[in-house]
Amino acid sequence: MEMHKNLFKAALKSGTQQLGMWNTIPGLAVPEMLAGAGFDWVLIDTEHTPVDMAEIVTALQAIGQYPNVSALVRPVANDPVVIKRLLDVGAQTLLVPMVDTPEQAAAAVAATRYPPEGVRGMGLTTRAAGFGRVANYVQAAATEICVIVQVESVTALNNLDAIAATPGVDAVFIGPSDLSASMGHPGNPGHPDVQATIDTAFARLHAMGVPTGIISLDPEAAKRYLAAGVGFVAVGIDLAVLRQNIDALRAQF
Repeated sequence: MEMHKNLFKAALKSGTQQLGMWNTIPGLAVPEMLAGAGFDWVLIDTEHTPVDMAEIVTALQAIGQYPNVSALVRPVANDPVVIKRLLDVGAQTLLVPMVDTPEQAAAAVAATRYPPEGVRGMGLTTRAAGFGRVANYVQAAATEICVIVQVESVTALNNLDAIAATPGVDAVFIGPSDLSASMGHPGNPGHPDVQATIDTAFARLHAMGVPTGIISLDPEAAKRYLAAGVGFVAVGIDLAVLRQNIDALRAQF
């Protein structure tokens, strides 16, 4: 049995832009519905949601029915135990939150690597290893694992170049909401100072040849990011889309 190929990581390397959606509603139906909508990727968020490990497996299975759609997972924290469990159940692309220093970036990478390169614990009968059917999983797992670090504070921006240059970091994602709070504009990621800071960060990363990502619920801003060369952009959150459409429906009566 061959290991599952990470299409998202391959697209990052080739420079292909990818459009995505954020999944925050637990269960099977919503991630399956999002995956069938034609997006390139769906992120299963566990940082700001009640999604538990069993539901992550269900979501991965639901998204996996669509072979051209990649599943990303955001851990609750940059924790090697949490990351180990996510990798074991089959997550291949992780968006690691709150990375402020190159040391934290290196720790995130180490959590995805088996010794001696890292600290990931051995589990050879896991879902990721085809329940033991992928003969070379231990040797080849790192080639298909994608580590995205989330930069979302002034401290992180001050360390941006070193974070992005950390071996094993595949991409840098700018978190606009927490960045806006860190800059003194909580709840206002569209503030001109925040947007100018994000644009500068992307310019620095692109000059380094580092793939980039962001989330924007403003379609015009999302289009601007794509035009600027941002590699992967989330354009919606399931709960936000649901709320907006429910409110619009109610307003008609």
